[in-house]
Amino acid sequence: MENEHHIKNIENQTVEIFKETCGTWQSCDSENVVTFLNECREHSIDPQFCLNWLEEHKEQIPGWLGFSKMAQDWVSEHTSTGSPISMKDL
Repeated sequence: MENEHHIKNIENQTVEIFKETCGTWQSCDSENVVTFLNECREHSIDPQFCLNWLEEHKEQIPGWLGFSKMAQDWVSEHTSTGSPISMKDL
């Protein structure tokens, strides 16, 4: 139960970071996606988790196919071999 609560908290934080950096799905672009991923990392949320979260909503993001590879490259470059980084307080 505690782990479920922790995961829900991370999802809520991800949504808030998305609202702050991208605003809406329609305004999501390559520049603010990098900002979103960086903010996730700064808040100790695994950028791969955040990228997967974006992928779940790719149908709502105009042009996602055009910059999804760039986002994956960013994650690979900023995490240890593209693998999840450890999160605080797990």
